[in-house]
Amino acid sequence: MKTLLFKASDRGTADYGWLKPNYYFSFAQYHDNAKVHFGLLRVLNDDFIGGGGAFPTHPHDNMEIVTIPFTGALKHKDSTGGEGVIKAGDIQIMSAGSGVQHSEANDSATNPVTLFQVWVFPKERNIKPRYDQKTFDLTQRTNKWQTVVSPIEADNALWINQDARFSLTNLQSGNEITYTNGFKNNGVFLVVINGSVEVDGQQLNKRDALGISETEGFTVKASEDAELLAIEIPMN
Repeated sequence: MKTLLFKASDRGTADYGWLKPNYYFSFAQYHDNAKVHFGLLRVLNDDFIGGGGAFPTHPHDNMEIVTIPFTGALKHKDSTGGEGVIKAGDIQIMSAGSGVQHSEANDSATNPVTLFQVWVFPKERNIKPRYDQKTFDLTQRTNKWQTVVSPIEADNALWINQDARFSLTNLQSGNEITYTNGFKNNGVFLVVINGSVEVDGQQLNKRDALGISETEGFTVKASEDAELLAIEIPMN
């Protein structure tokens, strides 16, 4: 098993007033030659959006964009007619495909939004743009993986145009959980949203991440109550 550690303290940062992002990979003005992507995972931004903050209408193409909110509510509108508000427990995906225009805004003038936004290179280019969102039962991820994004129909998740899976768990202190790849030769980018865990002898704390490859599975042990995101991704 090969691992690559991404410490929370080593992430790129910016402060635009209304927007305070942390970048796991090179993005906007932040660039690190060693952190451009992990396999076909291109972007993982940990965003704080202040009350009234908004991204005006802007274009995307040929990218699978997944948004995972933790607090607050985010409003989305795009040129496909896709529109909605997402909050904790919801997951949103947009296949930019042949090209789409969209905007995102904090749905509150006062309360902040915190979220992860993740960009994945697509399996097929120039597909028809699409938008979807789904609410998941948070109680169904206690000490087990809840798959929220996947091309596998049996996963009952949001469809993605890639052999990739996003899974979440709330792992209670002292418990162990094993992740098994859904696709052969994929890697996994494991992010500690909250808490602390141990993987392969490495301690990971809040917002640390571990890129895991050259294995078909791994085990995580919670040092304290922890919330985890596993992004399974093709490595090439």
